[in-house]
Amino acid sequence: MLANFSDLFLMNFKGELAALGVAFLWALTSVIYSRLGKKIFPLAMNLSKGAIAIAMAFLTILLSGEQLLPAIDSIRFILLLLSGAVGIGVGDTAYFAALNSLGARQTLLLKTLGPPMAAIVSTIFLHEQLSYVAWVGILLTILGVAWVISERVKNATINDKLIVGVSFALLSAFTDAMGAVLSRAALAETTINSLWSAMVRLVGGVLILLLWLPMKREPVRASLKELRSGRILGIVILCAFLSTYLGFWLQQISLKFSPAAIAKSLNATSPLFVLPFAFFIGEKISLRAILGVLVAIAGMGLLFIYR
Repeated sequence: MLANFSDLFLMNFKGELAALGVAFLWALTSVIYSRLGKKIFPLAMNLSKGAIAIAMAFLTILLSGEQLLPAIDSIRFILLLLSGAVGIGVGDTAYFAALNSLGARQTLLLKTLGPPMAAIVSTIFLHEQLSYVAWVGILLTILGVAWVISERVKNATINDKLIVGVSFALLSAFTDAMGAVLSRAALAETTINSLWSAMVRLVGGVLILLLWLPMKREPVRASLKELRSGRILGIVILCAFLSTYLGFWLQQISLKFSPAAIAKSLNATSPLFVLPFAFFIGEKISLRAILGVLVAIAGMGLLFIYR
């Protein structure tokens, strides 16, 4: 009976579980990316991780015997490419730039605006209807996450660096939401392989970065010199595998099997997964952080039950 319940749960909520997997992987790599950002220019970081992840996805598809060009109409294919160009090409580059200006805590705080943006856009363009309870769940999830990561982010001095960082973080949140909705529109009611669709999105992201590259040639060139270090390149490859290869694969599964608003809300819980890592390395976890986790978990519970 327990096995049947487990199978039923996995079948009914595989989109939501995949979204939580994405959140965990992003939490695991976010601190590393914030440190790498001191040496690697955002566009170069995004381009390198994207190219590495595409190679990994392509190799996986070849070894698995899946079709390299599955049956897909041109409109859905273009939507996937646009999703990658907007959400990965522009969105991830803006995110890395925000990390460099604000740090992980403040950047993630502003990124929690992505789920309500995705909810609004998907309601307008995809006509996805969520129950009132699900909307409450989204709100609780966002509030819980915001409460956790806004701890100690007070009395910040307003300066040009802060304004630039906030602008990049808001741009990242919006483009990420748009990318999720475009991907949801392409994947809904299809049998397209999730890894293949993730690879197409990554290709779209890399293509827009290659068009952007001539305008940022010097800082990218300097970053490529840093990547010649075996240690730094190894770290980038590991992060690309975890956050981009596995992360976007799971994200495509979440967007295929759950509404965009719910998928993005659960993706936004990545700061909560940072808490165990912080505790493990000896950081003090406050009561406020624990309460924030409980609020977010309550919100996630509503999303699972009343979607």
